[in-house]
Amino acid sequence: MSYEKVERAKELAIGINQTVKAIEGNKVDEVFIAKDAEKRLTQKVALLCKEKGVPVIYVDSMRRLGKACGIDVGAAIAAIKKNG
Repeated sequence: MSYEKVERAKELAIGINQTVKAIEGNKVDEVFIAKDAEKRLTQKVALLCKEKGVPVIYVDSMRRLGKACGIDVGAAIAAIKKNG
């Protein structure tokens, strides 16, 4: 279900840097973190989400998350941005 939600999203932030900027700007509805991504990279984003009250959904695969985002490489993190 989670991957389909990413595929249907109108606007995404893909990757750690884009996602962090979007979270800090309060522009994110929810964040998806791949379980097979390096924890040292994803931990910072997970903590930021907790601080800001942004829901985090963990998915199994960076490869599948990247594919759901429409890119040919794996994605450790992606976020669905708020409309408007």
